Amino acid sequence: MEKSANGWPASADPEEIAIIRKRVPGTDLKLGVARPVAPLLIAFAADFHRLIEPLDEGQLDDWGYCYRKVRGSQAVISNHASGTAIDLNATKHPLGKEGTFSQDQIKIIRRLCRKYGLKWGGDYRYRKDEMHVEIALNSAQVSTLISALDLEKTNDKDKTEQAI
Repeated sequence: MEKSANGWPASADPEEIAIIRKRVPGTDLKLGVARPVAPLLIAFAADFHRLIEPLDEGQLDDWGYCYRKVRGSQAVISNHASGTAIDLNATKHPLGKEGTFSQDQIKIIRRLCRKYGLKWGGDYRYRKDEMHVEIALNSAQVSTLISALDLEKTNDKDKTEQAI
């Protein structure tokens, strides 16, 4: 099976890698993410909405799973292809643009990324991607962190989850 840049299974068939649509608490927005990492990505998105800036539900600029290569690459499979990355308020924070968040917002983003085991695209060395966060852990680390944060209940099937 193919792997995305962060080492997670990737597939053009969302069922093959357990992609689900999960509602972000505090919004009506649903994001496509891999079931094993859903508690972390969805909790981050909820905190982003609450602490950094609202997720604009009228604008279709928040997304997760999408089978594709990294923009500009011919070989590297995007972490979106494994359902282990999300983009939030993409039109406000376009690919390649720096300084779209205040210093206070950046501090909160970095703190939340540490909390949820994520890497922020605003910290990329070359082309910045401030809309983007991705899982930076392996599956054992993800399971351990979900337990430590007591997020198991969000991994159970509930009314906010749909298969893609």
